[in-house]
Amino acid sequence: MSEKLTIVKVGGAVVEDEAQLQQLLADFIAIEGPKMLVHGGGRRATKVAERLGIETKMVEGRRITDASMLEVVTMVYGGLVNKHIVAALQALGADAIGLTGADGDIIRSVKRPPVSVVGGAPVSVVGGSPADIIDFGFVGDVKTANGAKMAHFIAGGMIPVVAPLTHDGQGNLLNTNADTMAQTTATAMAAEGYDVTLIYAFEKAGVLADASDETSVISTITPKDFERLKADGTISGGMLPKIENALAAVRAGVKRVVITNARAIGKGGGTVITLGNE
Repeated sequence: MSEKLTIVKVGGAVVEDEAQLQQLLADFIAIEGPKMLVHGGGRRATKVAERLGIETKMVEGRRITDASMLEVVTMVYGGLVNKHIVAALQALGADAIGLTGADGDIIRSVKRPPVSVVGGAPVSVVGGSPADIIDFGFVGDVKTANGAKMAHFIAGGMIPVVAPLTHDGQGNLLNTNADTMAQTTATAMAAEGYDVTLIYAFEKAGVLADASDETSVISTITPKDFERLKADGTISGGMLPKIENALAAVRAGVKRVVITNARAIGKGGGTVITLGNE
């Protein structure tokens, strides 16, 4: 029987609220068995960038990262947020270790090439005027993940806390979507033989049919549901990459993916992402 592993990804809004973060970490360490934590921090990065006079630009929930913004996200994700969470877990008696994709070479990526916006959705450049082209800058698309190395930390009794930064193997750090980091980590650990549950924890009760109604949680989302909800605008912005990554995870062998409130991890509820009849 495969060993169970729980991976929790916590979003930036929860990370910024100290009371919410402390409650999530207490609930997190109460989960039985091995576990990992992947965190965001985009809102904190945006605030720090604003203080430094650096403009934040987003496309469909994804941050454009020029050289100045790369410095900001490296400081915020790999430093301020990551080490704060690690220290908080240590205070709760959990032996945590903070990691980026560069540490231990656990996750490598390749710099995303410029894309052309066709019909509102970024696709690979095949022509078009410069106005149609978006350069995401120092953003990394994951190429490889070393599940064996991550499993080594877990076997040593540690809880890996992973920041959304990767590297290209050539000495360059790259900003990588935190939901993608969680999916990549979960997929790599599933390939190592773990029975993986991936929980995307944020400030909402789940994926909502009505953004203003916390009771309108969509209980399950299949690929067909996702296309329909995306087309009618129910799902947009940062929720798009979250569900795309959740679907990629279940397609790659992750046993269960749930999107839920940070206060509800391990307690049921939320939105379960499933392949349905795909």
